[in-house]
Amino acid sequence: MTIADIAFLLIGFITLLGAFLAVWPQKVFYNALALILCLFGVACLFIYLNSEFLAVMEVIIYIGAIAVAILFAIMLSQPIFQKPEKRNPVKIIRAAVVAGLLFAGVFLTFRNTQWPQRGTQGDYSLKAIGMALLRENVLPFEAVSLVLLLAIIGALLLSGRKEPV
Repeated sequence: MTIADIAFLLIGFITLLGAFLAVWPQKVFYNALALILCLFGVACLFIYLNSEFLAVMEVIIYIGAIAVAILFAIMLSQPIFQKPEKRNPVKIIRAAVVAGLLFAGVFLTFRNTQWPQRGTQGDYSLKAIGMALLRENVLPFEAVSLVLLLAIIGALLLSGRKEPV
């Protein structure tokens, strides 16, 4: 086992641990921190796969946007001093069965699919991606920026004071 294999397994373990902890604890703050850990692991996997652009975008967009998600989650959840409701074991078992079936379906689909071979290598440099974003794909690029702007405005409106100053 090479150092690269060990690094991949370690990064994969950290990513899966973050994903598990993002859904298991009942405290919103811990969920958000674990989600940040998971997304950071995904960014590290992108670096491992020599896709620095996607890694940087993962950190900037997803981890950066987590601050807005934490704000929404804290504002829309019950106060932290209240005890969380008891979990229903029947619902947990049902959710685990459904998740297992979905995972098995996706796994079998990926395993039984004949994937086409890669074609010629393209230019995936930062310059080429930037030119593609600002020339051929300018409308979707601007639409995404508008959605992010609306999310920021919504967060500011929801977190603002109710009474005048």
